[in-house]
Amino acid sequence: MPEYGRITAIAKGARRSVKRFGGTLDLFNHLRVQIAVKRGGAMSRLEAAQLVHHFAPLRHDPVRFGLGCYLLELLDRLAPDGGAARDMRRLYRFALDALGTVAAQPLSPALRTILELRVFDALGVRPELRRCVGCGDDLGREAALGFHVADGGPVCRGCASRRTGVVPVHLGTLRALDQALTLDAERLGRLSFSAQALEEAQRLVGRFQRFHVGVELQSERFLERVLPAGGRVAGPV
Repeated sequence: MPEYGRITAIAKGARRSVKRFGGTLDLFNHLRVQIAVKRGGAMSRLEAAQLVHHFAPLRHDPVRFGLGCYLLELLDRLAPDGGAARDMRRLYRFALDALGTVAAQPLSPALRTILELRVFDALGVRPELRRCVGCGDDLGREAALGFHVADGGPVCRGCASRRTGVVPVHLGTLRALDQALTLDAERLGRLSFSAQALEEAQRLVGRFQRFHVGVELQSERFLERVLPAGGRVAGPV
């Protein structure tokens, strides 16, 4: 819900009540709902639901279905139960925009990585991509850098030498990921990665995800089967 964030509710008698729910309770449906919020830890009750918009392509294509489930599971795992109304509205808007992108854009391993990164941005835990997280200096013209997952950003050669677990990455890859955070949906579909940049971006974002989530998500294994990580995406970075 836009102002309240994530709410767990039970829809009693949903299968029997055509008037209250009318077949709206399906995955990837955007609904307008009426909820009776319970206090004291009791589960809230879904009283009625009205369909606003459906993202039907996600239910008819296994790759879109897998990516949509994965993004929603990421949000469900990491999003807070409550918070400032402004932050909750931002997450709500992001969820709708992300599902719209999955429904409309050509799918690729690069799009998956970009949307993963945007999840972290919406949650307020996006990695640093422009400055060394060790000394704070601009990355300048260093072509080969490192990314320290625990510190949440790139490190220059000097700072990388004093750390363990640094993931190699090139400056071009970081710049492409930084650009991906600012593009609208139409231009996002045209962003391209070289094979090397795609491999580095997948490794960097994948390790960042596992660091924050801590477990393998149920939808992740299915997504790996239907959307292989390898392969070249046309065009250089």
